[in-house]
Amino acid sequence: MYPINDRQYLKICAEIAKIMSISLSSAKKKVEIQIAKQGSKTIEEKIQVAQDLLAICVKDEGGKLSSSKILDKLMETLDGEDNFLTED
Repeated sequence: MYPINDRQYLKICAEIAKIMSISLSSAKKKVEIQIAKQGSKTIEEKIQVAQDLLAICVKDEGGKLSSSKILDKLMETLDGEDNFLTED
């Protein structure tokens, strides 16, 4: 599949990448796989597939933690152990 360079399509893929905390190329690949499954031919159909995938990502974002939120949660300290450091 050849790369799609439509500005609106790339913007939607960038939003998907932001929500999923992945790279733009990974987000584009996810959308391209979905496009191939549905057999979309025109750029309008491809943009619609990307928008549908973005809607799914936005809906799922509220229910689960992204990788950046998980990392933030893991980096929090426990009460009373802020200055505690173990040595190897």
